[in-house]
Amino acid sequence: QVDDETSMRALHAAVDAGVNFVDTADVYGDGRSERLVARLRRERKGERIFVATKAGRRLPRQTPDGYTRENLAGWLDRSLKNLEMDAVDLLQLHCPHPAVYDRPEVFGILDDLQRAGKLRHYGVSVETVDEAVRAIRHPNVQSVQIIFNMFRRKPAESFFALARERGVGILA
Repeated sequence: QVDDETSMRALHAAVDAGVNFVDTADVYGDGRSERLVARLRRERKGERIFVATKAGRRLPRQTPDGYTRENLAGWLDRSLKNLEMDAVDLLQLHCPHPAVYDRPEVFGILDDLQRAGKLRHYGVSVETVDEAVRAIRHPNVQSVQIIFNMFRRKPAESFFALARERGVGILA
């Protein structure tokens, strides 16, 4: 448990240190994290803070059939309300069921939401390199968030070059 004032001090310290990108998700604190980011943006009015959020973990059980137009639009609308934004800078699918990567219609829905002006960019948060590779087969996936650290180096060995070649950003 962290109280909101402690969270706000940490967020302000990050911005004071030069951070201008905040990554959150709709399920972090059931939207509480997004609401704190909205407060940060209000309190730092005039400073450009880029916001990424994630969607998909609100499903009671991860199934590819849960990634419908209705669900995706509803999750995004809830996040936009929490974030007090008209459009999110980056929306990422939040470690979806692996079969989602084989459903171009899901990425078509994201394209439609982007055309509607509700998100500027979209990407995926993945568990594995295989999922990352499958995700960037979809031409408008602009980012991949992947676990990369001294113990999990596989992305550097088998994904980063492909992402660079395709112009896909990496959040490690």
